[in-house]
Amino acid sequence: MAALGITVALLVWMATLMLISVWKQIYSSWKLPPGPFPLPIIGNLLQLDFKNVPKSLTKLAERYGPVFTLYLGSQRTVVLHGYKAVKEVLLDYKNDFSGRGEIYAFEAHKEKGITFNNGPSWKDTRRLSLSILRDYGMGKLANEERIQREVPFLMEAFRKTQGQPFDPTFVLGYAPCNVISDILFRKRFDYTDQTGLRIQKLFNENFHLLSTSWLQLYNIFPSYMRYLPGNHRKVIKNVYEIKSYTAARVKEHEESLDPNCPRDFTDSLLLEMRKERYTKEPWFTFDNIAATVADLFFAGTETTSTTLRYGLLILMKYPEIEEKLHEEIDRVIGPSRIPAIKDRLEMPYMDAVVHEIQRFIDLLPSNLPHEAIQDTMFRGYVIPKGTVVVPTLDSLLFDNQEFPDPEKFKPEHFLNESGKFKYSDYFKAFSAGGVLSLWLLPARPWRPELQCGRSRLVTPESPDGSGSQKTTTWEVDPPGHCGLRTHWGQLTLGPHAIPGLPANLCM
Repeated sequence: MAALGITVALLVWMATLMLISVWKQIYSSWKLPPGPFPLPIIGNLLQLDFKNVPKSLTKLAERYGPVFTLYLGSQRTVVLHGYKAVKEVLLDYKNDFSGRGEIYAFEAHKEKGITFNNGPSWKDTRRLSLSILRDYGMGKLANEERIQREVPFLMEAFRKTQGQPFDPTFVLGYAPCNVISDILFRKRFDYTDQTGLRIQKLFNENFHLLSTSWLQLYNIFPSYMRYLPGNHRKVIKNVYEIKSYTAARVKEHEESLDPNCPRDFTDSLLLEMRKERYTKEPWFTFDNIAATVADLFFAGTETTSTTLRYGLLILMKYPEIEEKLHEEIDRVIGPSRIPAIKDRLEMPYMDAVVHEIQRFIDLLPSNLPHEAIQDTMFRGYVIPKGTVVVPTLDSLLFDNQEFPDPEKFKPEHFLNESGKFKYSDYFKAFSAGGVLSLWLLPARPWRPELQCGRSRLVTPESPDGSGSQKTTTWEVDPPGHCGLRTHWGQLTLGPHAIPGLPANLCM
């Protein structure tokens, strides 16, 4: 009887907790945007297909409208779908939603750095980082010269393969890695350097794992899953290893710092740390600098590297586009000159191809999660402080009004009737807002330049030289991204392949 009484008491206690949870959700949701009714504990997880979250969100937007509420576990989340809603939040309400939704796999960066910092130092760290990056040439001639110095090294790495099979994943990665490393540390890795290779592997592995269902669930239920085995442990370990590397570089800089002659981004942040050393609550601590450098190192390397790899796959599938690209390169640049940013003005097709690659691969289907820093009235709804806000960027890049046949790769999406490059406001909104702009800043100016240099050297051809028209289907992992998974499943490629690109290319 005593055991039965305990069982009944436990059941009553659990039922009471569930009723309280349901009541709180009903009470707190009357001013929120509409959305499906959440279940206790799990919220709306049953409404999401973790193998294709963007598709699930699109279906929910069709039912509830462009602004709707979801509960990811107990976390209240407002999802924005479509150009107008995303633009309003990222541009018009950017200060109200400037907080950062927590990504628990990056606990090493908690309240530090730029990307995953939700603490009081975020705004000052971001502001100063942008200022220093521009001082060291981002978007200016100095950065173009860095890129031009690096392109021949990449071309030489391709030549050394002598047409034999090779995996370009990390060969391509050294180029953007070296450009951002030069800004951060004044350091360049040789293309056989094992430390550089290790860093790239850590970036690549995390970028992939963050898109998996397990990591998405971990970021929803960190308290329950923290002590379970799984890939979240690997991501956390990788983040600490990356931060350990950047901390060692920061320490080296601190020991050799010349206040009158800062050498790079790291020196500039260290000088700011010295200015604040006597303040009660300094923002620019050693730990914050190490996390900031790690954030930019990851962003400047992996986003560009992944874009270039998927560009290879796409151009292999569409040899007619590759051929047209070569014609424009030969006409404007010729056989020997290194491409320059100014060439873009005379190369509308190249510009269109690069933008279409970025649109088509949908590298970040959702922006990194934002958070309301105060109660905010938005479109007649009240978004309470602490609510996570998720702009679905794929709803812009795959809008069928702005980009007819969005599921098809068409450079014409960025060309006008006379063949001139045509920029899209939808792409502009995709690039806007807070942290994403910092992620894109290190890479944006030089993707066309590197793509151009690479395309001039590498010509797609059949792997066996036979010209066989047999179609090969590769399993292509989606570009990894934080929070939501992309559209990619399989990419079916035609007979052409870049010499040496193996069919089991590991993305």
